[in-house]
Amino acid sequence: MIKLTYTWMISWLGRRSTLWTLLVINSLGTLYGYYWYKNQLAVTDWYLLPFVPDSPTASLFFCFVLVAFILGKRWPFVEAFAAVTLVKYGVWATVMIIWTGLLGGELTWEHYMLIFSHIGMAVEALLFIPYFSFRLPHLLLVGIWTLTNDVFDYTLGIFPWLNYRLHPYLSEIYAFTVCLSLISLALFYLLVVRKKQV
Repeated sequence: MIKLTYTWMISWLGRRSTLWTLLVINSLGTLYGYYWYKNQLAVTDWYLLPFVPDSPTASLFFCFVLVAFILGKRWPFVEAFAAVTLVKYGVWATVMIIWTGLLGGELTWEHYMLIFSHIGMAVEALLFIPYFSFRLPHLLLVGIWTLTNDVFDYTLGIFPWLNYRLHPYLSEIYAFTVCLSLISLALFYLLVVRKKQV
């Protein structure tokens, strides 16, 4: 029964109507994400701008993946970038928001909406694993980008703006972020790259 349900769900994800629906949802989320970063982008040097809006860039690349699927094409590097960053930043943002709440920060409806949407980012990347076509070279390139992004975030101070309650824990957040990058890369190596080699 479970296997039948899973097979049906994977088939449903591949339908054009589903892909179009997800494209609309992710496009709206991406636009909102860039809008959320507008103040930080306004005070960031132009050459560092690509490293600032992490979550919306992840969902933007997933929009490109959905477009490729709708067109019947495969863009492996884009798939790898979207998969790794959706899981990484989906988990990262959720943990940061909950952590803020545990430290006494007030969580509004917007925070809960962000938790829900970021969990959705990670989940959709995992659900589309059967459709991904990337190989090890694509994943290695994504690894270079994500780890470089982590270094820039916490050495140049361009990490996503956090509640002041989290600032005493920046060293721990830095380590957590790097670990998330490595875990996300390892996850998709095992579930996509290695599986295709077997």
